[in-house]
Order: sequence, then C-alpha cells, then structure tokens
Amino acid sequence: MEVYFVTGNRFKFLEVEKLFREINVVLRQFSVRLVEPQGDLEFIAEYKLKQAYSLLRKPVVVEDAGLFIEALNGFPGPYSKFVLETIGNEGVLKLMEGVVDRRAFFKAVVGFYDGEVLKLFEGIVYGEIAEEKRGSGGFGFDPIFIPEGYSQTFAENYELKKKVSHRYRAFMKLIEWLKTTHNML
Repeated sequence: MEVYFVTGNRFKFLEVEKLFREINVVLRQFSVRLVEPQGDLEFIAEYKLKQAYSLLRKPVVVEDAGLFIEALNGFPGPYSKFVLETIGNEGVLKLMEGVVDRRAFFKAVVGFYDGEVLKLFEGIVYGEIAEEKRGSGGFGFDPIFIPEGYSQTFAENYELKKKVSHRYRAFMKLIEWLKTTHNML
C-alpha cells in the first residue's frame, strides 16, 4: 500500500515515515499548499484531507496540530503555525512572563482518507511551558515545551519526543487502525 503524507514539513515526514515502513506501507511526502480554514483541528484536518484527495486521487494522510496554553485560554491552539511564524517562541515566552500556571498541551489530529473512508485520530501530550528556550533538537515549539513527567524540553531530548509526542500518539492510532482494517504487518 502507498499513502501520501501531505506536508511541506520534512521534519514531520521523517518523524513518522519509519512507523509506516514497519507495517509495509510506503509513505510518500506530498508537498502542496492547501487552503487551511479557520476552525478546530478536526475541522481543519478533514477539510485538508478532502482537498488533498481531490488533487491526488490516492490515499492521503494529513496532520494538524497545536499548542494549547492553559493560562492563555488555549492560545495559540489551531493557530500555532501562524504564531510560530510571526512572534515565534520568543513571543510566546514574552506572553508567559510572570505567569505561574505554565500548564500546556500539544494536540495532534491525524487524518486518513482513501476516497471512501475518512478517519481521524487524536494524540495529546500534557506538559508545561519552559521559562526560556532550551535545546537545539526538533522544531517548532520544541524548545519551550516540557512534557509531563520529564525535566527536559522536546528540543533537549528529541529521541524522547519521537516516543511520547502528540504526533507519535496520533500516528500510532492510525497505524493500529491500518493494521486491523487493511491486514498490514
């Protein structure tokens, strides 16, 4: 089976490509600019799946994720990419200056669509926002996010991220579903 992961982010692709290899699914990266509507992660993922499938007419996978900070009422949430591109990690840390409640979570929604079946899978990892940027691994908000139960940011321990991240959790649900519905092994 061949599946197309619709992302322009090479790091995201490399994080999950190995998972698909383990079940004998060839994962290809399809980099295309899709219209991204405003809404929650589930709505965005479903919308992007339908767009991508209409272009390729082959099984597609999309992922949409966000960082949700409790003290900021869930900001940046589904607008994480925009926030990262505009104010970046430094801007988020500035918003968090003097804030005691640093709880946050990453949420990923991974979607699969083959023209007939559309499925969404969710992955969440809880943690907190660091006081400063730490580490050089990973990408995005990795230098400022410390997963619950750990003392290092995802950027300080990228191997940990690959095992406990929101993306990993959502993709593992998709992998399990593919194994059971398409007899992959």
